[in-house]
Amino acid sequence: METEDRHGWHRRLRDALRSEVRDAPRSRRAVRADVVLAVLLTAVALVVAFRYPGDGPVRFSSKVVSRNVERTVPVPRPTTPQVPVPDPRATEDRPAAPPAPLVVLSALPLAIRRRYPLTTFAVVMGATLAMVDGASWINVLTCVIGAYSAVMYSRHRAQATAGLVVAAVLAGLAFRDTDPVLPGWSSPAVVLLVAGVLASTVRFWQRRLAASRDRYTRLQQAQEESMRRAVEEERARIAAELHDVVTHNVSVMVIQAGAARKVMDAAPERSKTALLAVEAGGRAAMAELRHVMGLLAAPDTGRHPGRPVDGPADGLEPQPGLGQLDDLIERVRAAGTPVDVTTSLPPDPLPPGVDLAAYRVVQEALTNTIKHAPGAEASVTVGHTGDLLEIEVTDTGAVRGAPRADGNGRGLIGLRERLAVYGGDLTAGPTLAGGYRITARVPWRTA
Repeated sequence: METEDRHGWHRRLRDALRSEVRDAPRSRRAVRADVVLAVLLTAVALVVAFRYPGDGPVRFSSKVVSRNVERTVPVPRPTTPQVPVPDPRATEDRPAAPPAPLVVLSALPLAIRRRYPLTTFAVVMGATLAMVDGASWINVLTCVIGAYSAVMYSRHRAQATAGLVVAAVLAGLAFRDTDPVLPGWSSPAVVLLVAGVLASTVRFWQRRLAASRDRYTRLQQAQEESMRRAVEEERARIAAELHDVVTHNVSVMVIQAGAARKVMDAAPERSKTALLAVEAGGRAAMAELRHVMGLLAAPDTGRHPGRPVDGPADGLEPQPGLGQLDDLIERVRAAGTPVDVTTSLPPDPLPPGVDLAAYRVVQEALTNTIKHAPGAEASVTVGHTGDLLEIEVTDTGAVRGAPRADGNGRGLIGLRERLAVYGGDLTAGPTLAGGYRITARVPWRTA
């Protein structure tokens, strides 16, 4: 544990001192504010330097070293008036004003403190150190601002930290013979270090805030992407349901209506039977469409949209399953396609989703036979092996010269996607005899 903590501390330290790839973005308002601040501080520094040379409103006064001097007995003041003589030391002790270029260089470079923070700090600090005797509170203030900017805005964190330490040492050596008006703990070296620590703290919290914002943005984007995928999957599921419902029933209805038209004059009774089959197919299609549309309009019941319901919704019939296979076969036979059926269902009831998927496999296979193999015979086999439910639908192929409908393969793609939800698979292809076979296997036991 201690080793991991030590490694984590070293890693955080490396991250804190690692140089950034690019500079932080700067707004025009911040640049203008820096220019105004630099000009203002330069003007104040010039006024203090030339109007209050060596001291100013808050001054750094030279230390007076006391020495042992002989105590003398005070001499009584003479009674005769004397003319006051000016003390020559008053003029000698007053320092000269520092050079104007150094005063300007100690404040004006702060105008580019965000663009070149390390260079700005070096120039301001160098100019202040060059005029130690003429430095005042305004120069300490500009150095503090430069140190704060160097640590805050420089992308070279290690260089900024090292430069701050060096500047603090140089300031401590340069001002070691001066006493500030404020307490001793407020010496320029300490003030610079405090400014650097403050800048590091602010920068750390800004980085944490930026990282939190980035993490929130990524989470929001991931949520939007998940919602988009869920909507696409739901649209694909609805499209597959509508395809299975409409294609089969409409294909049967079209064939029955065509047969009724052909025999209407010659055999009215047969045309009546065909029209009844059309009516039955239409009713079946409407019932399934009402179910699909009802699921879309029903209130949220906490069910996952991609999973089939376990029971009927309010006012709706249950989804079809292998229990309705006989009705499906009868409609196909009524459309003129002979179908041979062999079923051997598992002893336990099938899960609703697996039951619906098996029914859709048979429905889609027989629909393809009606559309693409007119005149063919079909056989349906439903059995189980262990935990696998096996469905096989085979046809003998279209008779020669019979018209065939074109297809886009969307039905088989939808079946594969439907079976994949439950861990099943589907294979489809022509047989050696010229027909077509569709085989599906899907686990029927629920965990």
